[in-house]
Amino acid sequence: MNASFSGKLPGRIVLLLVFGFLYLPIAVLVLLSFNDSGLPTSWSGFSVRWYGALLANTDILRAAGNTLIVAIFATVISTVLGTLMALGMETRRRKSNGLEALAFAPMVIPDIVLAVALLTFFSRLGLAMGLHTIIISHVIFDLAFVCSVVRARLKHFDFSIVEASRDLGASGWTTFWRITFPVLLPSIVAGSLLAFTLSVDEFIIAFFTAGAGRSSITLPMQIYSMIRFGITPEVNALATIVMGVSATALLISQWLNREQQVP
Repeated sequence: MNASFSGKLPGRIVLLLVFGFLYLPIAVLVLLSFNDSGLPTSWSGFSVRWYGALLANTDILRAAGNTLIVAIFATVISTVLGTLMALGMETRRRKSNGLEALAFAPMVIPDIVLAVALLTFFSRLGLAMGLHTIIISHVIFDLAFVCSVVRARLKHFDFSIVEASRDLGASGWTTFWRITFPVLLPSIVAGSLLAFTLSVDEFIIAFFTAGAGRSSITLPMQIYSMIRFGITPEVNALATIVMGVSATALLISQWLNREQQVP
């Protein structure tokens, strides 16, 4: 056996074991979502009837609609603000460690702490809870992720092109739309997809800031309410769909991040 191959073999085995530990439960969940039996652990044959059952469940459809509303609005707002924040921070002449920490604090603060803080803040303002408070809450942490992705692209951006454009008589607005924006577009899209994924999956903050009533329940909250009475193939099917949407958006985001790298 080749010495270099034998040296890599233990590392590959460890890698396979780690990936198996991470993704085997997910694979089992996806498999059981096609289980014809109503029991979560008893396989009785392949069936897609549980996916059809989701379409007939009005509570799930309402929650899916709320999730899309929250995710779309939070993504659009956080993408615009996050991009502007990235430009402002990266073009500063003097760097500030305090400002850096403040900008990315929502990424590292535990969700439960941020959720309680937002709940207290909205309560002190006397603001009624609903989808609007969930959107505001999601923008707060999505904004930091968008800013991080866009700033990674700005690290490789040649700002002398902007200066040359201004020297040639272009206005700041024209320079942004014709030079800066096209270069940043892949990272902006990647950041927005990441924000959309995080918003779709988020549970704790939405749970604290949704308020009473079923009109502001999102899909993660709906899944939580369903599993309190036991896991069924219907829950597995719903979780599989949510995971598929999130994984697709994340893969596209990662692909765009790779494509935007400057040789």
